[in-house]
Amino acid sequence: MTVLRPDEAGPPEPVPAEPKTRWNTAELRRRVLIGAIVVWAVAITALVAVRGGGSGQTPAVAAPSASPSPSETPFTVAEIHQALTPSVVLIETTGHDSQNRLEAGTGTGVIANADGTVMTAFHVVDGAEAIRLTYADGTRAAARIARQQPSRDIATLTPDKLPETLVPAVLGGGSRIGDLVVAIGNPLGLTFSTTSGVVSGLDRKLNGDDGKQDIEGLIQFDAAVNPGNSGGPLINDRGQVVGIVIALANPSGAGTFIGIGFAVPIGAALGGGEGDGQSPPL
Repeated sequence: MTVLRPDEAGPPEPVPAEPKTRWNTAELRRRVLIGAIVVWAVAITALVAVRGGGSGQTPAVAAPSASPSPSETPFTVAEIHQALTPSVVLIETTGHDSQNRLEAGTGTGVIANADGTVMTAFHVVDGAEAIRLTYADGTRAAARIARQQPSRDIATLTPDKLPETLVPAVLGGGSRIGDLVVAIGNPLGLTFSTTSGVVSGLDRKLNGDDGKQDIEGLIQFDAAVNPGNSGGPLINDRGQVVGIVIALANPSGAGTFIGIGFAVPIGAALGGGEGDGQSPPL
């Protein structure tokens, strides 16, 4: 049979044979691996979206946070009272005067160490035959003088018994004129009273009586203190005990507060040592 073709038409091009697929080529394996990774990523994304409740919002990423640190915010007087009162003690003493008459007195102390040591004014316990402490929680204990520094009117006491929860005060910190200060004590038998004022002066001197040595370097303040406050803490607005109250000034000799009190700076109070000193009027 004859097949007619258009003029000048050549023979048809042969159809190229398709190459056989080879499943073990490196290129194919690479493509399969990439596809698997893509599928895995899509699946993880879908799972996160489902667990997020389908809200369409991207879950917030937690940011690093700093470790807690002490607050630099000054305390209020109420906060100082609440924090420091458990560190304050009522001191009651008994003894006999030069004519063998029984005497009794009161003062204040502050727990100055984790072992229960109490710091106070030396004149509060000077000559006492018996010393009794009452803590803020009502616990009572006898005490004895462990160390005395008459030249600074400072003494420390060792109690025979400690309260169930012992709260030592934080000692330290400097004072500047105008700084807020708080006094906690037992004036006129009104236990654990709190008053506030400011530092009125620094490096004051208290003149000794009857040949007793002067006390220098004192803090002057105007927070109200009266007999019974002696030995108590003077506290700054960070809750630190910056001084130990030892005296007030009253030219009438009445022994009541007219706006000027004195405290031994805590650094000097911690100095220790022996020597002659005075017993101020509180």
